[in-house]
Amino acid sequence: MKAVALYGTAGVLVLSGLAAVAAAPPGSADTPAAAYPAAGGTAAAPGADAAEAAGTLTAAARAAAAGIAFGACPKSESLPASVRCGSIRVPLDYARPDGQQISLTVSRGRATGKAAERQGALIYNPGGPGASSMFFPMAAAVPVWKPLAAAYDLVGYAPRGVARSAPLSCEEPAQYAKPSTTAPIYPSEAFKRKKIAQAKSYARGCSRRAGTALRQYNSLNNARDLDVLRAALGERKLTFMGASYGTYFGALYATLFPTHVRRMVFDSAVDPDPAKIWYQDNLGQSLAFERRWTDFRTWVAQHDKTYHLGTDASDVLAAYETARSRLADRPAGAVGPAQLQGAFLQAGYYDDVWPDSARALARYLKGDPKPLIKLAAPDPAAAKANENSTAVYTAVECNDADWPGDWRVWDDDNTALARRAPFETWDNVWMNLPCAYWPAPRQKPLDVRSTDGRLPTTLILAAERDAATPYPGALELQRRLKGSVLITERGAGTHGIGGGANTCVNTYLDDYLLKGRTPVRRASCAPHPLPDPVSLEKRTLPRPRPAL
Repeated sequence: MKAVALYGTAGVLVLSGLAAVAAAPPGSADTPAAAYPAAGGTAAAPGADAAEAAGTLTAAARAAAAGIAFGACPKSESLPASVRCGSIRVPLDYARPDGQQISLTVSRGRATGKAAERQGALIYNPGGPGASSMFFPMAAAVPVWKPLAAAYDLVGYAPRGVARSAPLSCEEPAQYAKPSTTAPIYPSEAFKRKKIAQAKSYARGCSRRAGTALRQYNSLNNARDLDVLRAALGERKLTFMGASYGTYFGALYATLFPTHVRRMVFDSAVDPDPAKIWYQDNLGQSLAFERRWTDFRTWVAQHDKTYHLGTDASDVLAAYETARSRLADRPAGAVGPAQLQGAFLQAGYYDDVWPDSARALARYLKGDPKPLIKLAAPDPAAAKANENSTAVYTAVECNDADWPGDWRVWDDDNTALARRAPFETWDNVWMNLPCAYWPAPRQKPLDVRSTDGRLPTTLILAAERDAATPYPGALELQRRLKGSVLITERGAGTHGIGGGANTCVNTYLDDYLLKGRTPVRRASCAPHPLPDPVSLEKRTLPRPRPAL
């Protein structure tokens, strides 16, 4: 399953009366000198490969010396002139730092504040795996992000394999753009056999197209790339904000390079328990989406005077199932049950899409398919980017850890789960099933942990009803990172809450990134208001294609 988020709107201010304590003090972030910390701070964490640790040292030292030659961004990035672009070189394989090198694209918007107020670079990753943050410098134009944009250079980048960063592909985009329109909630044995064959074929395609390089697309290398980017920017210490999957390789970074961290924000945290990466995490995600799907239907029912889909969540479900049945018999343009499912899955991620989703369903059932087609139809122009994103997602998750290689395990686990959580369970299986037949060697997940005091205070943001990264993952991450602070948006379920609709959350975020201040251990914010059923409010920043 995939998920990413970055958007900026205003919300309700609810401040907690907790004492503040200082996080890591600001470093000499604007000074290129000594951009790579002393070698004593780079000792490999337990379980890390010594050759790759040494290779990261070598690559970061080279990057610090070379810097980044920023210039005009390619037109393909669709970025304003105020944003500048460049690239860094990283080893394909960190165990062989003198071997093949790949280029990662980088974007930067300079801090807008006075020189005395500037605190260096803030690097952002929106998740995935498979999402780019090249758009991130545009956050400077959004009111809620302006205080951070005044203090920090806003830096985005495309991780390895994504977009122009040594792009990965597993099949022709034209083939990817022809998905099945069917998506049975309770698949037949014949349908399962078909999906198994497709998963095997997809895994073979990844291996055939990438060759021996395929194994190098993994989360540990994403963490190492982040350290090379830090050095190339001239930053002695890293200030980083990761959302969704970005929290996972951010946590790997904190484990591998604790003394390189200045400030780090984990927004909507993946559960980093090695036993859950990634098979168990996906099972938990499918269950959580069922609850969030109910939240959406309950909201629609509360606004029956607007949508006329019923006064109870079960009524709305019946309306949705009616639409599924009709689309199975007669698709609306390119929209069948699979596309309907994909579109309404977004309602599990973000409540700001609830009004448009409910309206599209209501209009379709009254004979007007246009809003649903607009909402759910695939965009042929995005086929190449979407195929690339899916390829990176699959490679990283399959490479990161062992997955069950016996279909019977998948079938038994998900058949049982679908009885409790039918909405997303089987679609999640089909997304990840290539990992059962993955040809590249698997890694053993790193034991994310920091207990020796070398890691400065970090900040975790979490919505209590988040489906894509269920709330227990935030609790587990805090347990593993000594001294970390958890901010919870109670009763809310939007995925990715930093810089979003909750002013209380944003106040804690700004206090941490701008002043190094946090509550003692935990604090809570009331939920942001749910959308008005006739609201036409739109997001002010582009949200990348949902990834993990």
